[in-house]
Amino acid sequence: MWLVFALLSAVFAALTSILAKVGIDGVNSNLATAIRTVVVVVMAWGMVFLTGAQGGIASIGRKSWLFLILSGLATGASWLCYFRALQIGAASRVVPIDKLSTVITLVLAFLFLKEEFTVRSLIGCVLIGAGTLFMVL
Repeated sequence: MWLVFALLSAVFAALTSILAKVGIDGVNSNLATAIRTVVVVVMAWGMVFLTGAQGGIASIGRKSWLFLILSGLATGASWLCYFRALQIGAASRVVPIDKLSTVITLVLAFLFLKEEFTVRSLIGCVLIGAGTLFMVL
């Protein structure tokens, strides 16, 4: 089931890029990010209440709170940078560079989460990096 959700995530991320590029025309990128964020917040809390997950708030530990907040800050920074890049650059060039996050995530997961980094992972990282360079140069 994770694969289905991962593929849907990729489809929605692609739609995000195209819809955002059209939507930010003539709009300050920070304002556009704030509007998008409000929509995401409403949608996420809607899902929390729809699924009855709101009762789990009290059981969230301090460590989880800390890392969820840090993750939120990283997401916000990413979105602000992404929207600004998308506003001033071509989507076909911005998006591949943004997807270098895959390579960075694999390296960070190896370093900090002690996840396995195989020859296959290394080759994939090199190919993604090379593909990104090929697309944007």
